[in-house]
Amino acid sequence: MNENDTKVEQFGPCTIPNPAGYDYWTEDNSVVLFQTIFSGPADAKKTVETSPVFFEQAGPKEKIYFRPEEVTAGIVTCGGLCPGINDVIRALVMELHYRYKVPRILGFPFGYEGLVKKFGHRPVELTPDKVAHIMNFGGSILGSSRGSQNIGDMVDTLFLYGVKMLFCIGGDGTLRGAQAIQEEVRKRKEDIAIVGIPKTIDNDINYVQKTFGFSTAFSKAVEAVNCAHEEAKGAPNGIGLVKLMGRHSGFIAVNSALASKNVNFVLIPELDFDLEGEGAFLHVLKERVQKRGHAVVIVAEGAGQKYFEDKGEKDQSGNKKLADIGIFIKDKITEYFKKEGVTLNLKYIDPSYIIRSVPANAEDSVFCGFLAQNAVHAAFAGRTGCVVGIWNNVFTVMPISLAIAERKVLRPERSTLWRALLASTGQPNEMKAKG
Repeated sequence: MNENDTKVEQFGPCTIPNPAGYDYWTEDNSVVLFQTIFSGPADAKKTVETSPVFFEQAGPKEKIYFRPEEVTAGIVTCGGLCPGINDVIRALVMELHYRYKVPRILGFPFGYEGLVKKFGHRPVELTPDKVAHIMNFGGSILGSSRGSQNIGDMVDTLFLYGVKMLFCIGGDGTLRGAQAIQEEVRKRKEDIAIVGIPKTIDNDINYVQKTFGFSTAFSKAVEAVNCAHEEAKGAPNGIGLVKLMGRHSGFIAVNSALASKNVNFVLIPELDFDLEGEGAFLHVLKERVQKRGHAVVIVAEGAGQKYFEDKGEKDQSGNKKLADIGIFIKDKITEYFKKEGVTLNLKYIDPSYIIRSVPANAEDSVFCGFLAQNAVHAAFAGRTGCVVGIWNNVFTVMPISLAIAERKVLRPERSTLWRALLASTGQPNEMKAKG
């Protein structure tokens, strides 16, 4: 990555005084250093002097690009549900209305479908009164949908309603859609700010330290994990098996295990494992059960997909359809213990849709507010085709292209998170058959 990769597109110079009335402003050229760990002081100095990479720091600017009284703002929520969506919507409306004095804020229902005329969804005018208490509810007051829509039709709708800035709340598929909208707007030589707010409980958006909803999701998952532990202890040779979300990244599974402290094995998409043979998963699981009388296992939904035929099927968001690894592992454990002549009491729990549909916890709720406010600041500063996020505990703005270039995954070979997981569970560093 180089400095050009992190440069955010801007419409033009900011000349309009910001009406927000803050006591201090974020400097126009304020940046956040990408790399923060170096091999030594000399390496740090050399890197900063010769080849530094920075993100733009998010925050309100003293001068802005858009005249607030001429702005109609749009909000759209796409993809699967996630704790905190309503918190983001509320914070967007409050910032736009009270600080920037925007006269009209429209919520487009059911994701990108709401921007396509043929679906017949009419936008909802959002005011502080309408959003005052929505943070108490899970889901999205605007609804959501998956799947791509005709880009020209969506931009036509933005033009129809005079939208000058569109806030797209969603994951990598939503951000790809936002990038396509921005490219079409550019072709038409119009100034409409397109700003993404990354939403995924999987915490897998590139160069974003943490996505909103993640904290709530794994905190809620811990409840299921602890129930699995009680079930496992309550019967001879008990096993509690919990399947958690995580298509490509094991962050929910690992953080749930670390928070629970009752988990013995975690299977994630980033780490291969064998089922049978000395040293393989089923072998070490049996040893644990025979030694301690019970075990708790977490499996992420994207783990172990090598055991299934790839049929090339995609879901509406264009993601590869995954086979159900939870049921598969449940059946394999049952078959193996029967073959080995070991009594088994297995309880299987899948709380997937529960953990993503609850209201945000206190930490996430605060975090959502910061993301939304910084998205508004970025839009008014004339930034477009960008995503707000957090890096090294500082809020940032970066191009959508960088956020979707690859998926963030846990890297067990050099991850302090995985190292902590191994210490907490006691599981082997790898579960591969020997010989």
